[in-house]
Amino acid sequence: MKKAAIFDMDGLLFDTERLYQESWIKMAERFGQIPAPGFPGAICGTSGAHALAVIRAHYPDVDAQAFWEGGIAWVAERAAFELPVKPGALEILQFLQGYGVRLAVASSSPREMILQNLRKAEMEPYFDVVLSGQQVEHGKPEPDIFQKAAEMLGFAPKDCYVFEDGINGVRAGIAAGCKTVMIPDLTPPTPDLQRDCAAVCASLLDARERLASGVL
Repeated sequence: MKKAAIFDMDGLLFDTERLYQESWIKMAERFGQIPAPGFPGAICGTSGAHALAVIRAHYPDVDAQAFWEGGIAWVAERAAFELPVKPGALEILQFLQGYGVRLAVASSSPREMILQNLRKAEMEPYFDVVLSGQQVEHGKPEPDIFQKAAEMLGFAPKDCYVFEDGINGVRAGIAAGCKTVMIPDLTPPTPDLQRDCAAVCASLLDARERLASGVL
């Protein structure tokens, strides 16, 4: 078993990617745009300059920063009272903590939202490190956030698991050199990710069972 594990948040620990998809439709309408079908998938898991570039590519006539901030604020408001925990989230955290594995959250969401969600779900005590995409230069799919999380945990990336649900996040985990496990949420793995991931699991419960059996 690895010495540390790094978790994405949206779509992995919490069933919130659907909220993000709804928020981007709301933002398109708010800014007088026709919702672009490929936009939710393209922006999923990104942050910073990469997220703004995705917005500009799909909606060149809007203020990208205002569009981004509006979507984030809409999700934060909803998540404050509607925060479904994904099956197996607590179980895998308890399992890993029981084996002395150090844990981190590395999410593209703002740090305040990450902490709000972890506290609401009573998950904050499990994590040694909480890292936001706002705290690194390049967001997912670049590897910065996972490399930084590994450093903060005190281990090399090769000694860390990454658990991710999204295409951009999985690519970031693999590029960082971590043992990357995909638990697909809204998007299935592409052939290259199916090949390059350590595993593709049906749920965090499935991932926990594979860890317990020594497969991961």
